[in-house]
Amino acid sequence: MSSASTRSSAAAQPAQMANAIRALAMDAVQQANSGHPGAPMGMAEMAQALWSRHLKHNPKAPKWFDRDRFVLSNGHGSMLLYALLNLTGYALSTEELKNFRQLHSLTPGHPEVDVTPGIETTTGPLGQGITNAVGMALAEKLLASEFNKDGHTVVDHRTYVFMGDGCLMEGISHEAVALAGAWKLNKLIALYDDNGISIDGQVAPWFIDNTAGRFSACGWNVIGPVDGHDVNAVDAAIAQAKLCADQPSLIICKTAIGKGSPNRANTSKAHGEPLGGEEIKLTREALGWTAEPFVIPEDIRAAWDCTAAGAAANASWDKSFKAYAKAYPELAASFVRRMAGELPENFAEIAVEAVGGAHDKAETVASRKASQQALEVFTAALPELLGGSADLTGSNLTNTKSTPNLRFDAAGAVVKNEAGQGGRHINYGVREFGMAAIMNGVALHGGYIPYGGTFLTFSDYSRNAIRMAALMKQRVIHVFTHDSIGLGEDGPTHQSVEHAASLRLIPGLDVWRPADTTETAVAWTMALANKNRPSALLLSRQNLPYLPKEDADVITKGGYILSEPIEVGLKKPAQAVIIATGSEVQLAMNAQAELAKAKIAVRVVSMPSTTVFDRQDMAYKLEVLPAKLPRIAIEAGVTDGWWKYGCAAVIGLDRYGESAPAGVLFKLFGFTVDNLALTVRKVLGK
Repeated sequence: MSSASTRSSAAAQPAQMANAIRALAMDAVQQANSGHPGAPMGMAEMAQALWSRHLKHNPKAPKWFDRDRFVLSNGHGSMLLYALLNLTGYALSTEELKNFRQLHSLTPGHPEVDVTPGIETTTGPLGQGITNAVGMALAEKLLASEFNKDGHTVVDHRTYVFMGDGCLMEGISHEAVALAGAWKLNKLIALYDDNGISIDGQVAPWFIDNTAGRFSACGWNVIGPVDGHDVNAVDAAIAQAKLCADQPSLIICKTAIGKGSPNRANTSKAHGEPLGGEEIKLTREALGWTAEPFVIPEDIRAAWDCTAAGAAANASWDKSFKAYAKAYPELAASFVRRMAGELPENFAEIAVEAVGGAHDKAETVASRKASQQALEVFTAALPELLGGSADLTGSNLTNTKSTPNLRFDAAGAVVKNEAGQGGRHINYGVREFGMAAIMNGVALHGGYIPYGGTFLTFSDYSRNAIRMAALMKQRVIHVFTHDSIGLGEDGPTHQSVEHAASLRLIPGLDVWRPADTTETAVAWTMALANKNRPSALLLSRQNLPYLPKEDADVITKGGYILSEPIEVGLKKPAQAVIIATGSEVQLAMNAQAELAKAKIAVRVVSMPSTTVFDRQDMAYKLEVLPAKLPRIAIEAGVTDGWWKYGCAAVIGLDRYGESAPAGVLFKLFGFTVDNLALTVRKVLGK
């Protein structure tokens, strides 16, 4: 081969590296007859610049801690990421690319964490990816502040995001962008695929935001626009962003969706449907791509291979961490434990302190206060607990003595107190959805267990992020207070009616509505111990009496026998079962006592978590709810969810509330001892 042709081949290789992504994307989408080829084809050079020149990762160890995190926020372009993983050396075979969007493949329609090696978060609901990335970058910054020591830097990585117009249109992106700027997350770098096209066509008639101005106003370092199809220009922009020490960076990349397709580029047709056989043929010709479908020439695959560089970076960090562990053995052990998501070895003793303390004090307090009391114990013992609230700290009571407010100085460093501790309570502002998705990012990153509070009625704002936490099996804890009409005068806008039932419908989410201090402490214990489930704690504003019980362990089963007839002086078997949750359990106990006066024997079952109870074996369920006993449920919320327990009657609230003092409302809607006792009598025909 002549020197001229050698130079020509070398010059062509960078372009062909990007074209490899385009080819794999259009081939996989065509074979599946489903998918989004346009975004991968348009972002190919952006991906090449980042993944081949900047991204620190090890394809053979996808979970290596100090890797850079990459988030494809516009997750419909999943074939971009699948192609990158395949090309750079991850355990994602070409056969899996051929199985794109097929049952049980490693290449589902949108990227899914813990399904495909190398995927950091499940994306698809637009706007949540960039918000997850904010959480990841926050976790990195806080861990670096906590663990890095002079001469020993063990936490030092970046979070990169690709996102499109759709992510920026979603309201959650405004919440996330504002917080990232306020927190000065300089290791967060977002690359915006500015192609001006969405499903409905050119976005100009409905998306006229000054994106650069918006990000700049939120405290971001804005770079560009740059030509998103010029690898060197994108490379230089990323290098520039990495130099910024006190701001997150946005790189605006002007691109053409479906780049390379003669008839589909720059059209919405390229967005969400296969190009078609004829157009793929024309695209191959236009790109000069001669390889067969799914075939990558060896020189192109070799140019993409990151295994050697990744192994070297990983080995260098391992060596650094070994020296760190020698100098700071306790910190290193804590770091390893926390990154593995494991609780301290003495967690059982910590839980006993929290639960036992609540049991021994037997206080009458609101369950939101009981939650704070449990948190005082847990936050003092678990440095990984990272709390917060959506501008309702004084109402949610998510702050403790061990969790000062998180603050950053003018240079972006974490402010520490005299003891050298950084803040562990986040003021999210009025940003419920953003808070929930940021917590998902924190959990996905590792090193912290996030929890955050708002009113239960505002869980609607957070709902899709809660669903994503459940889908991704992340330990995220939602503290929802003001759980019913018991909050009183704020009225129906703030009074939860359907929310408990609605949250219980989310698969994989544990929902707790505790009745007293001990149940609340157990709920916290279970939420913390549940490594692979998010939890929602539904807590009262009003005081709830302590309910005497012999065994707190049985609460962990979600539903349990709280009181038998013998405990109110009746030496006869139960004739009916009252099932209650939260603030209504006290009504059940008082109704039991009232019915006993008429020789009517009733068992009271407290069911703080229907979701946990439903996972128990049938023998236990029948022990608690015997098949032949009629059941009456009472909860200050919609009734639909209770009929599955074979109830003969349900006292609930299938309408919105009213504005009035709590006591007036409970009487108005029939949440009284007399009405519950009367309902039991009617069921029994007495």
